[in-house]
Amino acid sequence: MSDTGSPAETQAPTATSTEDAPARPEYPWLRSYPEGIAWNRTFEPTPLHEMLAQSARDYPSRVCTHFLGKTLTYSDIASLVDRAAAGLQKLGVTKGTRVGIFLPNTPTYIVFYYATLKAGGTVVNFNPLYSLDELEYQAKDSGTEIIVTLDLKVLFDKVEALVERGVLERAIVCPFAALLPGLKSFLFKLVKGKELAKPHASRIKDRVIDEASVLDTDGTVAATEIDPWNDIAVLQYTGGTTGVPKGAMLTHANVSINVQQVIAWAPELRAGEERVLGILPFFHVFAMTVVMNFGIARAAEIILMPKFELDEAMKLIDKTRPTIMPGVPTLFNAIMNHPKLKSFDVSSLRFCLSGGAPLPLEVKRTFEQLTGCKLVEGYGLSETSPVATCNPLEGPVKESSIGIPLPATYLSLRDLEAPDREVPLGERGEICIKGPQVMKGYWNKPDETANVFLGDYLRTGDVGIMDEDGFTYIVDRVKDIILCSGYNVYPRQIEEAIYQHPAVEEVTVIGIPDEYRGEAPKAFIKLKEGQSASEDDIMAFLADKLNKIEMPSEIEFRAELPKTMVGKLSKKELKEEEAARAKS
Repeated sequence: MSDTGSPAETQAPTATSTEDAPARPEYPWLRSYPEGIAWNRTFEPTPLHEMLAQSARDYPSRVCTHFLGKTLTYSDIASLVDRAAAGLQKLGVTKGTRVGIFLPNTPTYIVFYYATLKAGGTVVNFNPLYSLDELEYQAKDSGTEIIVTLDLKVLFDKVEALVERGVLERAIVCPFAALLPGLKSFLFKLVKGKELAKPHASRIKDRVIDEASVLDTDGTVAATEIDPWNDIAVLQYTGGTTGVPKGAMLTHANVSINVQQVIAWAPELRAGEERVLGILPFFHVFAMTVVMNFGIARAAEIILMPKFELDEAMKLIDKTRPTIMPGVPTLFNAIMNHPKLKSFDVSSLRFCLSGGAPLPLEVKRTFEQLTGCKLVEGYGLSETSPVATCNPLEGPVKESSIGIPLPATYLSLRDLEAPDREVPLGERGEICIKGPQVMKGYWNKPDETANVFLGDYLRTGDVGIMDEDGFTYIVDRVKDIILCSGYNVYPRQIEEAIYQHPAVEEVTVIGIPDEYRGEAPKAFIKLKEGQSASEDDIMAFLADKLNKIEMPSEIEFRAELPKTMVGKLSKKELKEEEAARAKS
């Protein structure tokens, strides 16, 4: 593999500890640190698969996965991982081999994720919703040699095309029906058989490997020495702050320590007793760490949803009684606006973590009021494995804030024009992060790696303000700032104001070309079911909440707003539409 020589790599050993940085005034978050949690503590990195092995030793009979009614214990999953790891090694997977995982949330994902790591390989997460061209780019860029998928046509047909194109050499295909309880498995094949592919009758049948043959081992895995600080556990593709997708190189240390940081932040979440609802897809870094790896490390029962459907999610919460539910703001918004919310029992939920996008204040307040569950906002990036900050679970929480740095994590806000200069408290600056969870660099992209680091600090591309207590507030993305008549206009500030209107369910604000002002804000609004509002209504409502420059020049109402693969609101499609409209 290419050595990027990133600062994160050369400084990684010192980043495990903040003992060299005792409590000093320049770390204002120390004033707000939760009682009993030490910011300047140390963490020992570990090979990621050791987390599963430890939980299987401590809680062998504890349910690990709950998937559409079928459960597997930690002992079951650990045994499958050993057999799969040995099978992967027989197929030639060794240290550094890139193994693609092209799966929804299923026990199969968990098994082959940890099996790949135990065999010495590197996991490459692929988004099942990607187009063929997007998948081809990622497969080529990462050098993925073998990919794991299911025999569902929606997945296999794309894999078949990639193998035919010569992009992938081989595919391990796992039977979906085998994941279901007996009767459900039979009925699925009987009623939904058309949704299943026929891999051994396909055009690539000679390059298809049955899951059964991979698992046909005694589970003896050849020992592979893992250097947690330097060996890549996961290539997590991200758009980063600019440009084409890049593979963030997350080492075993990056991810394992980030899990430990989250555990340290939440001592009230008990090992062997929690149930985590896995709605967010594991191929996204947020769920990979905060649902799957955190859940495994805490020996939690992981309740898996292969595809998000609101009604099914509500039934699942009511039936399986999860205690923890990480999600994105649109998920919590959808739940609190469910017309039959009161008919579902959501009282088991004790803690919900919001990430992936800014949490509107009105969503937080209303969700907590309706459910009785604490909704805490955190923040991070693919490049930080991902969690960097969070509001305290117990103690002071500042609304609209992303919280304070996790243990062993530093935040520095830098001048937007002169990033070598740190801005004073209360002033806007680009959020920069240093800590043991910060990636090694971008795969085979040394120039882009160098550009995203300032010394040991990762530049996030997010604009924020830190207050005197060390709480940080996201103002906006650097690339989303609207330059209006020479002034910076921040879409999030406009969105927060619009969310206060009682008829508004979702809103996204972007900049559009304006002959007089250069750019002007435009708001796209989805109204709540059964509610109505006109453009004049919204503008009148905003009159005392925004200044003249911030007021939207246009408002467009839509039945639905575009969302990303994890369900957060997306500006990309709207910007492309407006750019095309401006040219026509």
